[in-house]
Amino acid sequence: MAYWLCITNRDNWEVIKEKNVWGVAKRHRNTIAKVKPGDKLVFYVKQERKNKEILEPKIVGIYEVVSEPYTDSSKIFKSPPHLNETYPLRIKVKPVKLGEVDFKPLIPKLNFITNKKRWSGHLMGKAMREIQEGDYRLIESLL
Repeated sequence: MAYWLCITNRDNWEVIKEKNVWGVAKRHRNTIAKVKPGDKLVFYVKQERKNKEILEPKIVGIYEVVSEPYTDSSKIFKSPPHLNETYPLRIKVKPVKLGEVDFKPLIPKLNFITNKKRWSGHLMGKAMREIQEGDYRLIESLL
């Protein structure tokens, strides 16, 4: 079993919870191809700005993968207009644990983040990344 940190925004987090599906862009084909049923996905919502308010990054839930990756281009996810992505590479998921944990206080304790000062570089440009079991267990215990 593998553990994955999945990086999304608040709008698409609502889609994931409603439809029990996770999708990534075609450029992440090699990453999602490694995902197997039984793997655990930890969902991270990015820092966002709503009006003048800054919404801090959070861990919002853990899901289990229940399908092999498949392709579906139906428009259920929101994408930045300049990208116009449908996130067609998808997997079906089921909820394991939902909750909210602020991400920034976790940074010093997470092993996959080796550069604590420039931690966002460990997530930039990625839809998902594998994390160690110890990091997964820590997050799970806090949710």
